[in-house]
Amino acid sequence: MSKLYSPESAASGVEQVLRLLEGRWKLIILFHLFDGKVQRYSDFEKLIPAISQKMLAQQLRQLESDGIVSRTVYPQVPPKVEYRLTEWGQALCPALDAMLKWAEKREG
Repeated sequence: MSKLYSPESAASGVEQVLRLLEGRWKLIILFHLFDGKVQRYSDFEKLIPAISQKMLAQQLRQLESDGIVSRTVYPQVPPKVEYRLTEWGQALCPALDAMLKWAEKREG
């Protein structure tokens, strides 16, 4: 059953969502994980060359702590770490696709 929102509760809900996704790089990281893709830390460094190592690590940690991204560490040398969207994170795909389609309307 869908929650009914008042203008105040909707504004509060949007604010909470924006806090989860705030940060210059989070949405870019998420787009690289859509469609069930699995990426390693080094993949992100290649895919997003403008991001610093410190910022990449910070954004990935925040996405992980918020339950949007899962991190798997394999016990080997050198260490192998993979990132993927959680089921909840994957549920963001339609919303972000809708945002892209919305943005296209301005261009047309």
